Amino acid sequence: MLRLLMPQGLTILVDVVAWAVFHTVTGYAAHRLDDHRLARDGWLLRQRSFEDGGRWYRRRLRIHRWKDRLPEAGDLFSGGMSKRELPTYDLAGLQVFARETRRAELAHWWAMACGPLFVLWNPPLAAALLVTYGVVVNLPFIVIQRYNRFRIDALVARLER
Repeated sequence: MLRLLMPQGLTILVDVVAWAVFHTVTGYAAHRLDDHRLARDGWLLRQRSFEDGGRWYRRRLRIHRWKDRLPEAGDLFSGGMSKRELPTYDLAGLQVFARETRRAELAHWWAMACGPLFVLWNPPLAAALLVTYGVVVNLPFIVIQRYNRFRIDALVARLER
């Protein structure tokens, strides 16, 4: 494997800047996605059987106890939407909220997928730590978006009946 060689201090600076750039770029790319592309769950976003409508996250991870303690940056870019509260409680508002959870989840999946790029200029141990950092930082947000969306989807299904 060809690896870029840099002094340790510069490598650390590049690592910090790279994660900041990866998070910013993937967040902005998700922000720019057309709403119609986020109207439905695709392969990556669809519910898996073990998730049981979000109940698995509540029972196993106790998500309801810690999810509100993490930062929320949905309104970071102009026109974005915070997911701290539902915009409205009607069907249209719930559908908008579900769409925005898809957008946020994709942004975090994309940011996490950037982790393996760190092998290009880091020694193996540092690269592994940086990939692990990407998973540890992004996975809780992915879980929160999934949990919230599955609960919203159940409400939407009830309202549509």
